[in-house]
Amino acid sequence: MNTDPETTTTALHDSPVSIRGKLAAAWTSFMFLYIYVDYLHLYKPGALEDILAGTVWEFDISQTFVVIALASVAIPTLMILLSVALPARVSRAINLVVATLLIPYSAFNLVGGSWLYFYGLGVVLELIILAYVLRSAWTWPRTASASRPVPAAPRNSQMQLGR
Repeated sequence: MNTDPETTTTALHDSPVSIRGKLAAAWTSFMFLYIYVDYLHLYKPGALEDILAGTVWEFDISQTFVVIALASVAIPTLMILLSVALPARVSRAINLVVATLLIPYSAFNLVGGSWLYFYGLGVVLELIILAYVLRSAWTWPRTASASRPVPAAPRNSQMQLGR
């Protein structure tokens, strides 16, 4: 055992992270997965040829398609900001709603069946993050409000007898 003070280490301080920070980090992680799954899709044989021919999966590339694609990426992107910028009650509600709506949307990537392991892994990881968002938002710590004071602790009958 080394007792030399110059080589002695101390425990790291584990600072608590706010729920807002956890949610923003989760949405950031979700976005990295979301973007990289789409990016790595370009390596699938035939993907670039289809894009050059004007289609993505079964959809024709049009202004409408691109606007919908941008909107679908913008929602989780904005959640990074909204998780930290909105009041707690609104942030909690919007995190619960958006994460719930994104679960079936993320699962839609499994439709088609080709490259199931690649898309399956992406979807599973996205769903894990969305479950974390839901759990974190659902269990958001609460504080007592001034309008609803915390009830007084019950008196111990033995303490009253000692008076």
